[in-house]
This record gives sequence, C-alpha cells and structure tokens, in this order.
Amino acid sequence: MKKGYLDELNDQQRLAVEHTEGPSLIIAGAGSGKTRVLTTRIAHLIKLGIDAFHILALTFTNKAAREMRNRIEHMAGTDAKNIWMGTFHSVFSRLLRSEAAKIGYPTNFTIYDTDDSKSLIRRILKEEQLDSKLYNPSFVYNRISALKNNLITPKMYLLNEEFISEDLSNGRPKFGEIYSKYYSRCFKAGAMDFDDLLLQTYFLLEKFPEVLNKYQQLFKYVLIDEFQDTNRVQYQIVKKLAASTRNLSVVGDDSQSIYSFRGASIKNILNFEKDYPELKIFKLEQNYRSTKTIVDASDNIIEKNKYRLPKKLWTSNQEGSKIQLIKASSESEEGNLVVQVILKEQKEFNRKLNDFVVLYRTNAQSRAFEESLRRFNLDYRLIGSLSFYKRKEIKDILAYCRFVLNHNDEESLQRIINYPARGIGNTTFARLIVLADDNQCSLWDIITNIRSFSLGERFLNAIDDFATLLKSFSIKIKELDAFEAVSYIAKESGIRKLLFEDKSIEGIARYENIQNLLSGIKEFTEREDIEQKDLGSFLQEVSLLTDADTKNEEGDKVTLMTAHSAKGLEFPVVFIVGLEENLFPSQLSMNSREEIEEERRLFYVAVTRAEHRLYMSYAASRFRWGNITFCESSRFLDEIDAQHIHYEFIQASAYPDFKPRTSDASKSRIRINKPKLKPQPRHIPPPDFIPDDTSSLRAGMEVEHSRFGQGKVIRIDGLAGNKKATINFNNFGEKQILLKFAKMKVIH
Repeated sequence: MKKGYLDELNDQQRLAVEHTEGPSLIIAGAGSGKTRVLTTRIAHLIKLGIDAFHILALTFTNKAAREMRNRIEHMAGTDAKNIWMGTFHSVFSRLLRSEAAKIGYPTNFTIYDTDDSKSLIRRILKEEQLDSKLYNPSFVYNRISALKNNLITPKMYLLNEEFISEDLSNGRPKFGEIYSKYYSRCFKAGAMDFDDLLLQTYFLLEKFPEVLNKYQQLFKYVLIDEFQDTNRVQYQIVKKLAASTRNLSVVGDDSQSIYSFRGASIKNILNFEKDYPELKIFKLEQNYRSTKTIVDASDNIIEKNKYRLPKKLWTSNQEGSKIQLIKASSESEEGNLVVQVILKEQKEFNRKLNDFVVLYRTNAQSRAFEESLRRFNLDYRLIGSLSFYKRKEIKDILAYCRFVLNHNDEESLQRIINYPARGIGNTTFARLIVLADDNQCSLWDIITNIRSFSLGERFLNAIDDFATLLKSFSIKIKELDAFEAVSYIAKESGIRKLLFEDKSIEGIARYENIQNLLSGIKEFTEREDIEQKDLGSFLQEVSLLTDADTKNEEGDKVTLMTAHSAKGLEFPVVFIVGLEENLFPSQLSMNSREEIEEERRLFYVAVTRAEHRLYMSYAASRFRWGNITFCESSRFLDEIDAQHIHYEFIQASAYPDFKPRTSDASKSRIRINKPKLKPQPRHIPPPDFIPDDTSSLRAGMEVEHSRFGQGKVIRIDGLAGNKKATINFNNFGEKQILLKFAKMKVIH
C-alpha cells in the first residue's frame, strides 16, 4: 500500500522513483510530472539513508534547482540543503574553485559572459588588423564555443589538417590563430568563459586521476534533468563521475530536444542504452497538463519524426476545444486578430492577461504583437529583451567588483579605467598594453608601478590615483558583505553620483537600475540558503544566471516569447503565430532531415505548452527586407489530424465590433496604404541544366541554383559534409544553402 511522499505518484512514476541502483533512463513526455519524479527520487534516496552530500543533481537553470531543492526539503527535511544541486556551470564552477590551482587558474577566476568574450575577440581582431566582417565576432565566438563543447583545444585545432584546409577554403585562414590568442588571453586574465567551465572540468578529471577518484567517491548518485539538452562535454564529464558506481539516472524527452544550435546533442539520449547495456527504462506517458485534443494533436506531430524513442502520450483530462486557426492577410493583421481573440477570451471566460502567451519562431516577430497590444492598451512582458545584468550601468558596477577580486581581468579593467572619466583614453590604454607585453607582466603590474615609466604627468597622476582607489577597494571589501561592498564601490567610484546628476529620462532609469541592483544584492545577503555572503559569492551567482532565472514575472501581462524560450512553461491559452513555410519551419533549417526534425520538435514543444486553448495563426503575406512576399502555410499544420482542428478561420471580419482603446492623444484615424502584391518570380532552369560538384565552391563564385536562379557566393561556413554557402540571389535575396543537398551549377 502506498504511503507518504509516494502517494501522489502513478505506477510508472513510482517505479522510476524506487529503482535507485544502476543506470536508468526516465523518458518523460510533456506534462507527465517529470519534476515531481526527479525531486521525489532524490527525497527517496535521502529517506533510504543516503547522505545528501553524496547526491549530485544537475539542471539547466538555477531557478529549477531552487524549486527542486525546496520540494525535496519539504519531503525529506533540511538534509536536502547538502545536495550538490545546480546547473552544470554552477556546480562545476564550484568544483573548479577548489581545484583551479592544479590547472593553472586562480581560485578567484573571473567568469566571462558572452559580451565579455565578444569584446575580447573584437580587440584581438583589431590588434591583428583582421576584417571584422569576414571574422564576424559572433561567428568567431560561436565557433570557438562549438569547438570547446567538442573537446577541441587550439593546439588540437592547429594540428588538424582538415580544419586548416576548411579555413583556407572559407577565406578565414587566421581563425586558428584567433582561437589560440583568445584561449591564451583568457588564461592570462585568470578568466574562464561559460564553455571553459565545462572544458576545464573535463581536463581536470582527465589529467588528475586522484581528483577524479575524489569526486567519484563523493558523488555516489548522479541525476540529470533535461538530459536531451546536454552536449558532448557535459555527457563526458558525467560519464567520468558516474563510472565508479554507475548510479546515473537521467530524465528527459527526446521529443523536446531543440537546442542543437547551442551544441546540444540528441544522440546523448537516443544512444544512452549503448553506453549502459544494463539500463532500466521508464516511460512517463500520462499527460496531466493539456486537454485530450491538444495531447492527441501533439502526438500527430511528433510521430512524423524518424529519430525518436517510442512513446505514446495520453491523458484522462477532458476532450477540450478544437485547435482554432487564424488566417491573416499580413503580419499587422495577424497581431490585431490575436489581440482581439485575447479580448474575446477575457470577456467570455474571465481570463487574466497572465493566462496568455504568444509564441513565435524569431524575436523579430514580436513587433506586430507589441504594436497591437499597445494599440489596445494591454500590458505585456517581452521575454528575450535585454537582460537586467547586461545593461551598461550594471556591467560597469560589476566590472569594478570583478577587477577588485581579480587584478588580471583585462576586460573589466578596460571597462572601468576611464569610467567615470579620468582622462585615460583608448590611446593611453593601448600604450599600457604595449608596456605590459614588453615587460612580460600584467596590466595591473604596470598600473601599480606607473611612475617607473615615461608618460605625461597628467596621465601618471590619473593612473596613480586610479590604482590607489582600487587598492582601497580591495582592502575595504574584506570586511564587508556583498551588499555593503557594492554600495561602497558604487559611491566611492563616483558612478552613483554621476548617474544621480543625470536628470534625463535615460539617466533616471539607469540610476533606478543601480538601486534595483543593490536591492537584489540585499536579498542575496539575507537568503537562508546562501552560506557565503561575500562579494565573490554574489558575483559567481550572477555570472551563472540563465535567461530563465532573470525573467520578470511581476504583474498581470500577456507574455511574448520565442518557442525556444517557452520550454518548461505552461499557459492556459497559447497562440503559435507565423506558421508559414520558411518561417516555422525556418528556411535556415530545411536542408536535412535532422534539421527539419528539430524544427518539428520545436513546434511540438510550442503545442504542448497549452493547457486549455490553442490557437495557430499565419499570414498570407509579410514584408521581408522591405519587400512584400506571399506566404505558404506551414507543413506542420497539415501534420495534425483534421479532427483536432476547427477549420472555420478567424479573420478580420469575425470581429467587426472591436476597436482599439486609444488614448485621447492618439484618436486620429490612421490610414494604411497597402501596396499591390506581386508574386515572386520562380526560376525555371534550362532543359540542359546539370548540377555541378559544389565541394570546391569558393566565395566570389557565381552560380545558378535550380530554384533560386543566379547568384553570387558571399561566404562558405561549416566543415566537410555540413558546409553551407551563403549566396545572394538576384531575385530571391540572401539564402543559406547546405552544399551536400544543393542543386547548383557554377557559372564562373
């Protein structure tokens, strides 16, 4: 007979919880109670007498880790505080703080965020006098990230003839050198980027058997949430840690693997059984979230994928309403129709704005919905806008804090050395870098001994005063908690005064942001689950926040977000918009079965966010790059069984009584002159058209495509069988073509 904390589990959930020894795979369908199973499983281990210190639980957001820990404490008591639980990056950064010296890093190493990394890359490109258009900083950063996630160091890269050959053919022969300089500059600065936290953990465990043994003995039970989102290096680290006991339990859903662009590999979950032949598999197939219509429709969608683990979602929930289609003439009308449906739902079902979410494929689509929501005076929250911790004034303050703790942090030093302005411009800073290189020492060594060098008296005084200020910060913060330290630095650096005196709208907003930062740090120092309340501990937590941890959830507002951002969330009413070919699925993800299947999984994720009502919309035309194009409805709509869809389209005429709730200042009539729509010309190849071998295609060549006609190759990206050409076609604009599937003829 079931008792206590196991009472609320269904039979499959309970089996998954009670099987504690050996490897296990819990395939958790959407809305099947995944978090409940994972938290109950950990609580069950503690109830069986397993020391919480011996449990490692890895998640993908700090928010998820906190919620799970709270649930476990409720079931198993305060022992849950001792679990090693958090994101891969937060747990491994904690491990590295203890072991960093073994791999040559300081224990107080800085963690670079994406902006820091791209800034360093831009500086390297400038120093090497390389074209930032050819070596786009975002491209360079993303490729370095992919290499690290696949355990490829600069040394390995430069010894790989295939990589060097690919770089030559792509017109980027210096990429390997850029990677090498970036890698060494981070090391010299005592800094790791997000990918280093994983890469360096792997090398630590690989090169120091005694360290690996230490953590194998510590982590006797390893559990991973959202296993389908892991990349190669994450999985390799976990395999090493669990090799001694093989008590590795992973929870995930291959149907929700949607992050390959971040390096996630669906192969980790699809091939898990090959690494663990004794694997025990549990399938959670009962959906508790959605109506039967939505569950069945989602099953229609995902069953079209070839690469998947077999499962069949079902629910005992009510049938629910059919999926409603919205057909609009343009993106503007699509925005208006969605908002009008929201108003109708509010009126008929007394819903709150929080009940609604609009999901789209790309952030750029938010504009039409933002405009319509404002026109009808409806509040909304936009997920994916600039993160609080990426705002300039916040990064400025935190740069001071980071440099006070790590005097080798070159990125932070460059940010603060002349802010507030003290007469140390870019030219002077560049000269300091030269002095540091010539003397084989750090910039801090140069700054603190500046009077040993020949510079103008004004510069000497400014730099000397700056060094004295930072030295005082380093001494003072030793006796302060994080809140007191940041308050002191904000005041004494002059930043707080500078922003307070700026009475512009932007200046007031920046000053308020500093106040909000201090409020957040105060909350940090008062949290019971935080043992170390010093500045270093706060900076580590902030540097490892994910987007999901920083979303503003206050107030009754409609939510606007990409389908990628929605994973793990649920809403009573969901709108999936822009369901058109070349938009959803994306035109950049239609070159292979694997890419289309990931787009389908993304659509599946969007559908399964809905609890009660699901609307799907598409527009007959859209503006793209200033030109109007006709649109074709998405293939995904055709993959849903007709019995689940209400085919009486919602169109503009369906809501003749709805009028925008305009303010007095905006009551004037707006006239929209609609351009005459002309269909795009379709290229018809000549009868003797025979595709060429495109393996040796180069930038600058002119080609003829069987569908898009003539165009010029802008660049070639990717390796071997995954090479992509970016081509500017005369009649169709810029497109990316996967060469192994391309039907093209080289003109010259």
